[in-house]
Amino acid sequence: MASDKSLLSAEMNTNMEEALYEQMLMKAKQEIESRIPTLAETRQIRPQPGFCIKTRTSKNTKIFINICKSSQIPAPPDLSEQKLVSILESDDPSGYRVPMSLGEPHVEVDNSGGGCTAYDIVINGTFFEKIKNNELFREFFITVAMEGLENKYEMELSREWKMLKNRKFLGSIFDQNIRTKSKPMIQELDTVPSQLTPSKSLISEVESSPVKPDYTIVAEPPDGHPGFLVAEISLPKVSSARSLVLDLGEDRIVLVGRPDLYHLDVFIPYNIIQEQSGAQFNKDSKVLTITMPVQPA
Repeated sequence: MASDKSLLSAEMNTNMEEALYEQMLMKAKQEIESRIPTLAETRQIRPQPGFCIKTRTSKNTKIFINICKSSQIPAPPDLSEQKLVSILESDDPSGYRVPMSLGEPHVEVDNSGGGCTAYDIVINGTFFEKIKNNELFREFFITVAMEGLENKYEMELSREWKMLKNRKFLGSIFDQNIRTKSKPMIQELDTVPSQLTPSKSLISEVESSPVKPDYTIVAEPPDGHPGFLVAEISLPKVSSARSLVLDLGEDRIVLVGRPDLYHLDVFIPYNIIQEQSGAQFNKDSKVLTITMPVQPA
């Protein structure tokens, strides 16, 4: 039976185009990674026990949260109760952030001999004393801590919790690695690499209000669980990276363009590897490119 040479030729051309496309993607990824400053500077800390709370998941699984302390964790801004209440009642209660390190889950045994899961959360020692002695700050922090665990480990926790009496922690407390740099550096570029060409705190008072910039987030590979994400943010009013404040959370991008030019706060549907992420601002195109490796599925 004779074969259709035109069909074979078309199939070969398609395969060659797909191979070329994959090769271009790989080259672009290598180019991006080669331009990202090395940010994997971490320090190992040994948390000190504080207190332990008990709660449950939406599936009625027992969860214990060890609230630990360390001088290596930065403290949040010092606030009065009145100021905290004002922030919580404002339109943007997320403006007050508490630096914390969320540890990996570890299997433990509770007092009744049953299995359970424990998490260690480390905060600054001075702030720990504040939440220990102030009920309002303690309630606020535990709510924030639970939200952090829910976002990181994709679970739902009951807001009904109980502090264990005469017990500072459950199970074992493990060392944790923390980043020595809280924010990724923004490298300033004079020209845009062809692979990166776009496809389509407190801020000083000024006359105008900040606006939400246009942005795109692209996953590579586009199908399935991505290996990394690339965000491109258009900032036509920004002249230098020095006016940008970028904060990458595990699943969140927060960008401020000063003075009061831009404000972007967007959640992303994957957990990123913060210490390996990097950012570049091109002064010619006025585009900030953020490359974020993604945690494996």
